[in-house]
Amino acid sequence: MTSDSAVLVVVDVQNGFIREESRHVVPVIVDLVKRWQAAGGDVVFTRYLNYEGSPFERLIKWKELRTSPQIDIVPELAPLAAKATAIVDKTMYSLFADEKGHALVSERGWKDIYVCGIATESCVLKTAVDAFELDLTPWLIEDASASHAGRDVHEAGVLVTQRFIGEGQIITTNDIPTALVGDPVRRD
Repeated sequence: MTSDSAVLVVVDVQNGFIREESRHVVPVIVDLVKRWQAAGGDVVFTRYLNYEGSPFERLIKWKELRTSPQIDIVPELAPLAAKATAIVDKTMYSLFADEKGHALVSERGWKDIYVCGIATESCVLKTAVDAFELDLTPWLIEDASASHAGRDVHEAGVLVTQRFIGEGQIITTNDIPTALVGDPVRRD
């Protein structure tokens, strides 16, 4: 794998998804993005944007993330997002939900899709599974992902993702090749 065939996808780390249960992952993601960008790697941020009459409103009765500041990328990541390869706005779970994300990955020739963010059991899982179904190689970065619904839901998301894409595709930040991020920072 070369660094130009890999991309870090930071899924929906937006103000509206930050709760006590998900806040702990923000510094982990900040560190990861800083290291990835310092190594010259491509980073894509996604932002979920809800809309009136969306399936989320109609079926789940969820009306959040329609306006700023809820839709904004968290302040700790905003400067890094400004330097990202792309920010992809989406109205469904996955980076690949519409042609924008799929076209970006195809045009850039990315094959290894490293996925982290919020929420493990929905948007992170769906992005990883969609990458798998597009014959790409997804990697779910477990310690850089969280659920705003709590640890149990995060763990359920990891388990289901593992069943979809393979046990070996669930990694931590320390497992990412040094060619992509330099030497790992130990958090003992």
